[in-house]
Amino acid sequence: MRQIVAAAQKSWACGERVALATVVGVFGSAYRREGAKMLAHEDGSATCMISGGCLEQEVVEVAKVVMDTGIPRLVRYELDEEVMWGLGLGCGGTIEVFIEPLERGSVLARWLEMQAEGERGVLVTPLRGGEGRLLVKADASPEGVLSPEALSQAAQERALALLDAPSPQPHLQVLEGAQLFFDVSLPPPELVVFGAGHDAVPLVAQAQTLGMAVTVVDPRPAYNTPERFPGARLVLAHPHELPEKVRLTPRSYVVVMNHHLQRDEACLAYALESSVAYIGVLGPKGRLQKLVEGLVEKGKELGPRDLERVYSPVGLDIGAESPEEVAVSILAEVLAVQRGHRGGFLRERQGPIHRRYLA
Repeated sequence: MRQIVAAAQKSWACGERVALATVVGVFGSAYRREGAKMLAHEDGSATCMISGGCLEQEVVEVAKVVMDTGIPRLVRYELDEEVMWGLGLGCGGTIEVFIEPLERGSVLARWLEMQAEGERGVLVTPLRGGEGRLLVKADASPEGVLSPEALSQAAQERALALLDAPSPQPHLQVLEGAQLFFDVSLPPPELVVFGAGHDAVPLVAQAQTLGMAVTVVDPRPAYNTPERFPGARLVLAHPHELPEKVRLTPRSYVVVMNHHLQRDEACLAYALESSVAYIGVLGPKGRLQKLVEGLVEKGKELGPRDLERVYSPVGLDIGAESPEEVAVSILAEVLAVQRGHRGGFLRERQGPIHRRYLA
């Protein structure tokens, strides 16, 4: 999103027109899902992709017409190998792409900036039936309006419900006889790493590559440094300072890797008191048992439901050995939990590999 915003601003500064293409519907298999975006430029180039390379040029040609006429277009593409020019590029599914002019200062431009900054909000766009546009924000009055009025009210209620949902996704929905596309913007998920050892370095770096906001918590100033963890939020905190200095939310994912039994025990206890959905603990099962026994001895009551959120040994079973491989294993598990998947080999999965969002 930051690339798209920067490219749009550069084009506007040069007096050049641009158009935005958004995947609004996916039926069957496709390379990208609903909400994927691409910026088409007047010179025929594009920023970012909405497919594996088979659609971009065709979308740019449609976008040129949209720039000339100022009229948005909803285009349906069949991603079949025989249909896609016989190049063997198809995924076998069908996608719908909404292509529209992107102008400086518009609600759409504001929306892209919100997504780039990870602000919470929902953009509602009528595709069939209804008119206008509605931008619903979590902590401010909505921008724009849909017509008829009943449609606008229903869409606003639906958007606010999405912002309260645990993991809302962009999707199509029919309300008041109109087909609407609900595009969702949320802050990036936060990975909170307790421990600044050498094996935390690749974990933090790879998590940032995946777009996560990362916080590293460790009381040792010689280890918890910007040089070791560039771009991460660093918190120097002893166990008794955690409630004061570390805030965990439902969008936080925790990894405990202090390599220090007492600190790990305190960090595990603090994470269990929060609403996080994932608590990864480095080490074998026997070590987790020691941590749990230590907490019970200190009077903490732990039931099976408390420990359902604890993943130890942490990570997916990929045979990881080096710190870099362990980081891949951990982050794959975090993504699986975040997306509601179980991990494992895709060839053994029955049905679609992407979970369908039920509106």
